[in-house]
Formats: sequence, structure tokens, C-alpha cells
Amino acid sequence: MKTEKFLVPAVSCQHCVRAVTSEVGKVAGVSDVKVNLDSKVVTVEAGDTVAPEAIVAAIKEAGYEDVSAVA
Repeated sequence: MKTEKFLVPAVSCQHCVRAVTSEVGKVAGVSDVKVNLDSKVVTVEAGDTVAPEAIVAAIKEAGYEDVSAVA
């Protein structure tokens, strides 16, 4: 398992949390998704084979174009 973090500045409400959690949760190998509205960070627990690009694509599918990885 690995933890990936992404900055998504546009998340601002519980609807955002549900949308991102739902889409990212559909990615095969993702086991947990947490969205922090204060820091605008999405934290994803996933298997080692899950590409960060797949997570970014899922966040974009949820309607959030501005996504960047957090080191």
C-alpha cells in the first residue's frame, strides 16, 4: 500500500467531498479516500500498482481540473 496526496483547490463543500470520494473510489486498487476541506488535500490509500495519473483522472472526472501532486 502507498499513500498519495493531491492538492485540489476547488473542493469547498460536502458535495465536493462526495464527488471526489465516489470517483476516486472507483479506481481499481484504491482502498481509502479522504478529502480535507481546510487544506484542500485529497489523501488516497492505494495498492502499489495504482498510477497517480489514474487518481488525477478520477478527480478530474469528478469535475476538478486543477489537481497537483503534493510531495
